[in-house]
Amino acid sequence: MNLRANIEDKYKQAIKTKNNIEINALRLIKSAIKDKDIASRSGDKNQIISDSEIFSLLQNLIKQRKDSIEAFKIGGRDDLISIEKNEINIISNFLPKQINENETENLIINLIKKNNFNSIRDMGNLMQELKINYAGSIDMSLAGKIAKSKLSS
Repeated sequence: MNLRANIEDKYKQAIKTKNNIEINALRLIKSAIKDKDIASRSGDKNQIISDSEIFSLLQNLIKQRKDSIEAFKIGGRDDLISIEKNEINIISNFLPKQINENETENLIINLIKKNNFNSIRDMGNLMQELKINYAGSIDMSLAGKIAKSKLSS
């Protein structure tokens, strides 16, 4: 089953069970995907975004939630923090297993050796390789930091 169908099925189930937290989170996901679909259309092409682009979008939604949690901690809004955490859990269910920091570092080291990347100029090529092969399962901001440090030294 593709990712869109999976999200739609979960949405229908949430409506049937009247789980408002899940309904709201899934509406958010569906809306973000639809917005991205509309933005990707050019001219008379009726193109929709791919699963890898949806994974990237989901990771951005999680990042937004984490940023909100930090702001809510400063403001002492524990009620809103729990809502954001629930949304992160729901969104995370649609992502593949995430590669942890140590695995990311080892992966980057191997890609640098394999492709003979040896300077910061190769950063774009390295990041492109990661994006193509590990979309949705790797934190690209973390990978960027690690890649920059490895290519700089």
